[in-house]
Amino acid sequence: MSKPWHLVTHPHHLVARFFVSLSTRPPDVAEEVWAESHLLPGEIGLWRRMNNIDRKHSTKVARRFLAARPDTTRAEIAGALLHDVGKIECGLSTFGRVVASLVGKRGERFTTYHDHEQIGAVLVERCAGGDQHRERAFLATPGAPKTLPQAGDAARVAAVAVHHGAFGLAGR
Repeated sequence: MSKPWHLVTHPHHLVARFFVSLSTRPPDVAEEVWAESHLLPGEIGLWRRMNNIDRKHSTKVARRFLAARPDTTRAEIAGALLHDVGKIECGLSTFGRVVASLVGKRGERFTTYHDHEQIGAVLVERCAGGDQHRERAFLATPGAPKTLPQAGDAARVAAVAVHHGAFGLAGR
């Protein structure tokens, strides 16, 4: 939801996210345990680098994804949990993210915020690269169109697509 037109098309979602973002409390322990039970060791490390606000949001998205697709795989749930992991690179506060949403890609940090999907893909790919026994961690390649690649490699892309508008679940 980091596109300027979402201010018009999904204002209720953005307002709700803003007020929820004012609390920096960590996710409940039960939510953390649930989330980490669906993540591989490298993925847990990335998820723990996310701020409390984004981790709470990611568990809500993952649970919505699981409710929409009960036959979802572990990798798809991991994708939902890590869909915003690229935002760790921008270093913006809640208010900074609001400004970035309003003004778009202006400056390095705002551009990083808007490119969080591609950045997250790189981070997840790197964390998966060191373990030959893991499922391949694949979100999307930088500059790739935002369409779902072929099944198998697309597990995490599917979760990103759900959050960012596919299947009519964005903003819920």
